Amino acid sequence: MITYSVVIVDDHTLLSQAIAAMVNTFPKFKVLYTCKNGQELIDKFSASAKYIPDLVLMDINMPIMNGIETTEWITENHENVHVMALSVEDEDTTILNMLKVGAIGYLLKDTEKSVLEKALIEIAENGFYHTKSVTNLLMKSLSGNEVEEIHLKDREITFMKHACSELTYKEVADKMCLSPKTIDGYRDVLFTKLNVKNRVGLVMYAIKNKIYTP
Repeated sequence: MITYSVVIVDDHTLLSQAIAAMVNTFPKFKVLYTCKNGQELIDKFSASAKYIPDLVLMDINMPIMNGIETTEWITENHENVHVMALSVEDEDTTILNMLKVGAIGYLLKDTEKSVLEKALIEIAENGFYHTKSVTNLLMKSLSGNEVEEIHLKDREITFMKHACSELTYKEVADKMCLSPKTIDGYRDVLFTKLNVKNRVGLVMYAIKNKIYTP
């Protein structure tokens, strides 16, 4: 069984340790270490490749370097590392700001253990996780915005619709009768063409342009 590595960034030590202990009970996940702020995480990433995880659970309000700044840095420097916000902050602006800088999911700290595990699995296997409330928030934030005039090929649109589902990229490849390498090519081309950073960006574009309706 594949095991995914996780790092927790939270300035509350006891809570961070409790979350780490919880995540370590999930069969598919193992916590590498915890950090108290974004700068500490960056120092770890810069020290050695062995400290770079598959996923980061990121708090928002932290001293020295907060979650939004840290997530933006990870997105720009380590695009293969998935970041999910885990915070007490439930303001719409904060949630949207985290998603805009590259977070691929957002959960509140009072979430159930089973929901956290489900979110981690979907992020590891599908590349993103959205609760219904976050999806509704995205739709609300995008409503009324002008539709961007970007020409998309039929195959790109089909791929984007599948990418908005819970299918993994490998399952999308099977559905479209294409190789995983070809699907990766569609993904990378769309990331560039639409100027988005991850699968969440594709979903936001698809919702905004009425290609996909949740």
